[in-house]
This record gives sequence, C-alpha cells and structure tokens, in this order.
Amino acid sequence: MIATAEFVARRAKLLAAMDNNAVAVIPAAREVTRSRDTEYAFRQDSDFFYLTGFKEPDALLVLTKSRDGECQTVLFCRNKDKIAEIWHGRRLGHEAAKTTLQFDATYPLSELDNELLPLVNGKRTLYFAQGTYADFDEQIWSLLSTLRGAPKKGYRAPEIIKDVRALVHEMRLFKSDAELAVMRKAAEISAEGHKRAMRFAKPGATEYQLEAEIHHHYAMQGARHPAYGTIVGAGNNANILHYTENSDTLRDGDLVLIDSGCELEGYAADITRTFPVNGRFSAAQKAIYELVLAAQYAAFEHVKPGGTLIAANKAAMRVMTEGLIKLGILSGELNELLENQACKAFYMHGLGHWLGLDVHDVGDYKQDEKDRPFASGMVLTIEPGLYFDEDALVPEQYKGIGIRIEDDLLVTESGYEVLTKDVPKTVAEIEALMQA
Repeated sequence: MIATAEFVARRAKLLAAMDNNAVAVIPAAREVTRSRDTEYAFRQDSDFFYLTGFKEPDALLVLTKSRDGECQTVLFCRNKDKIAEIWHGRRLGHEAAKTTLQFDATYPLSELDNELLPLVNGKRTLYFAQGTYADFDEQIWSLLSTLRGAPKKGYRAPEIIKDVRALVHEMRLFKSDAELAVMRKAAEISAEGHKRAMRFAKPGATEYQLEAEIHHHYAMQGARHPAYGTIVGAGNNANILHYTENSDTLRDGDLVLIDSGCELEGYAADITRTFPVNGRFSAAQKAIYELVLAAQYAAFEHVKPGGTLIAANKAAMRVMTEGLIKLGILSGELNELLENQACKAFYMHGLGHWLGLDVHDVGDYKQDEKDRPFASGMVLTIEPGLYFDEDALVPEQYKGIGIRIEDDLLVTESGYEVLTKDVPKTVAEIEALMQA
C-alpha cells in the first residue's frame, strides 16, 4: 500500500513544475455501461490515481498556483448519499476526503459548477489532458466560453493551454521505493500464476482452463483483475500476437504461449512464457526457444543507465538473425540481413515497453529526437519472440511454432533487476517443473 504522504508529495512535485498563475484540472474515470443497467468493473484513471490514490469515479482534481507561487490542492468528489450507498457501495464524501487524502479543500460534486469557475478564472495557464474524456473536454470548453464571454463580471479565461500529461507522465516514468514494492509483489503473484498454469497444462485441457487457473491465483492473492486481457495461445494460435479467444483445446506435441500479468493496487505485471503442452520440447521447438532466450539475454545486457531500448533491440535481432541463418530459415550475408531487418518477417513487434500503472506505461521513448537512455528507477519489459505461422515459408518442422519470452526489468544504478525471475525460463527448468 502506498502511503497518503506519497500522493501528497506527487501533487506538490507537479505544482512545482507548473508555471505560476496556473491551474491544472485532472478528472477521474467514469463508470462504463456493460449492458443495460450493469457496468464494467471500475478502474480508476491512472494519472488521477497517481496523484490522489482515490478510487471513486466522477471525481476531479484541481491544482492551483498563484502569481507568487502559492499552491492549493482541491478535490471534488461524489456527494454522500445514503440510498445510493445502500445499492452501490460506500462513498468517502468530501468532508472525510479532506482529512483522509490530505487536500487543502474539498467539495461535493454538486458544487462543481459554482466552485470550479473561480478556481480557473484569472489564471494565465490551464493544464489539462485534452482528448482523454470527451464529456470533460466539453465541460472545459463550456467553462472557457463562459469566462471569455463575461469580462464585465471580472472573468478572464486562461490564455495558454498546456498538456498536463507531459509533466505527469515524466514523473510516472520513475518509480519510487513504494511503487517498486507493489510491482515486486505483482510480479511475484503473476509468476506463481504462470507456474500454476504450467503444472496444470496437459493434452486435452483447454486454453480457457489455463486462463482460469491463472486468474484464480491472482484473485486469491488479492489481485482481483489481470492487468490486461490474458493471452493463452496453443499451437498455431501463438502466432496471433494479441490472441484472446482462449477457446481451443491443447494438443499433444504443441507449445502454448501465455502472456498474462496481474494488477495489484493499480500496478501491472507483464509476463510471457511458452512451454510444451506435454512437458517436453521437441528438437525444433527447443531450437527456436533457445534462440529467443539467447536474444533476450543479449538484450538484457543493454538494460543499464545509459543503455537504450533501440540498442537492446539491435542486440536481440543480431542473435536471432544469426540463429535463423544456422537453422536454415534465413539465407544470405549477415550484415545485409541485419541492415534489411530480415528477421522482422518472424519478429513483428517491438522489444519492450515501459511498465507501471498501465501495462503499456507512459513516458517518452525519445528526448530531443534521440533515443532516450535508460536511467535508474525505470521499469520496462523485454520480450523478443519468433513466430512461424503454419503458412510460413520455413522448413516444415518449424511451421506452427510461436514463441515469446517476456520479463519485467527494473533499471538500477549498476544494471538491472529482473522482477519476474521466479518463473522458470530455461528448457531444463520448464521441463523439470512440468514433469514434477
């Protein structure tokens, strides 16, 4: 659990980065209808949660900074409502929110129209994330129109609009000790879920049964939801990168690819493992698997302060290209194949992505049009893969094989830490776990 003091410190850091005479408005997520009068499980907006720790929908965070740099933090949240709380659950209410969440001022949502206008009026700069929520955009445009249209009342709209995401997302890119503690736990839970699926797998089982085994483990450990749609692709289904039907039966002799991670206290884990349904790799499966694993290890060597994702990807692609030549899948001169990125015919995606409150987390990958160097506190995935569809122009023994290996890495001051190290990864480790 991340302490309230950390959310307070994040708000203070954002305010310090804002211009003087400015206001930032950051909305919470809305509930989304699933069918008629039922809703999807609510998930808070990541930026709003990062700055507040508040999990209720429809709220609004407002941060103000005067001309002389004096700051104020304000929260609007749902009114206390006894009947609504009987039907749909307890609400914190604005009075309790002020002390519990440590805001300078709090208001019920019913006061939003009256209280938001004076908070924005007269400020030179408005920070907000245009395009995130269409209804909130309309609310802001209406407010600005009101301020522009009544100068005789002393109204003055902000002259400058800036994207608040540029500031918040840079903050989110670097994880605190408290965030890392949550992410390590999420990785631990996810790792055990993958091991449980490996133990359960056998010919005749189904993809959705493996999915159920993993989700059950997540929920029993307090992570009620996966961080994204779990992928369980057996056989040729592994060659569909974002396969989520999870409806087929596992066949003897096939591999199964599982890409899954839990969400814990808002933070995501993201792990992919590929293993044989019957517990034993064939010679062809082993050859491709160990090639992907060697590519991942080569990429790991670039995960350190000053390294870059593009350099890590080039290292992985070199290993895969060399290996594909040896296996007779690619032919030609190595440097020419590397220049033409020939292995991309079988490795269609990127090497990895930032990880945090979102599974594909925020943060720039370039700075000043150059590849951004890694720095201590960043968390990312490294996930090379090779995919040979049943129709691929490759030797027969490799057709239908799809393999991806993914781990979550923290960049440390001296290199990296693999947060997801507890999941078996070598051929010997996987076979030993499944045979046991």
